[in-house]
Amino acid sequence: MKKHYDLHADYQPTDFSFIDKKKVKEIISRYPKGKQQSAVMPLLDFAQRQVAEENKKAGSPYGGWIPRAAMDKIAEILDMPEVKVYEVASFYSMYNLEPVGKYLVQFCGTTPCHLCGAQDVIKAAENYLGISLGETTVDGIFTLMEVECLGACVNAPMVQINDDYYEDLTPEIMIQILDDLKAGKKVSIGSQTGRRCSMSACGPTTLSEQAKKCGVV
Repeated sequence: MKKHYDLHADYQPTDFSFIDKKKVKEIISRYPKGKQQSAVMPLLDFAQRQVAEENKKAGSPYGGWIPRAAMDKIAEILDMPEVKVYEVASFYSMYNLEPVGKYLVQFCGTTPCHLCGAQDVIKAAENYLGISLGETTVDGIFTLMEVECLGACVNAPMVQINDDYYEDLTPEIMIQILDDLKAGKKVSIGSQTGRRCSMSACGPTTLSEQAKKCGVV
């Protein structure tokens, strides 16, 4: 699901500047001379995180996103056409080009998660919050999105909320996570069923154990 954006919307600020200019220089220095435009992706992420921090300090419920003015500033810094920055920012789902909630809930709906009940988890979240995918709650706390594979297929179904993964979900567990986040409670990340890393759902195994079961040792 592609995220919505409007480069000319009323919520777009007229200007943007990086607060930590030393960090900007450090990011650019990671790339060889003549290849500085490769820094466009980490600079976009840095801008998004700066906006999130500014919103937090201002008491705004909204999370991080990338204004057009920030993309224009990045284009200026890297000496590249503005449209090239827009192309990168609009292609990847990790960049938010319009205000999103304090908690950006990104559901994986790709095949493994889908087969393990992702759609039921999504529907439970929509019903609980009273919004649909691509929408933000009135209080600005939650935004729901569906994205492509997030790389935690073994522990499906799962969601990414801001920078954290929540795995082995059920509709009931998803609602509890949302309820706890809204209440400001600490929520355990990773598997919600106690699974360690990506071990088998039936528990840890070893090759020697399996070999004995098969009678090959």
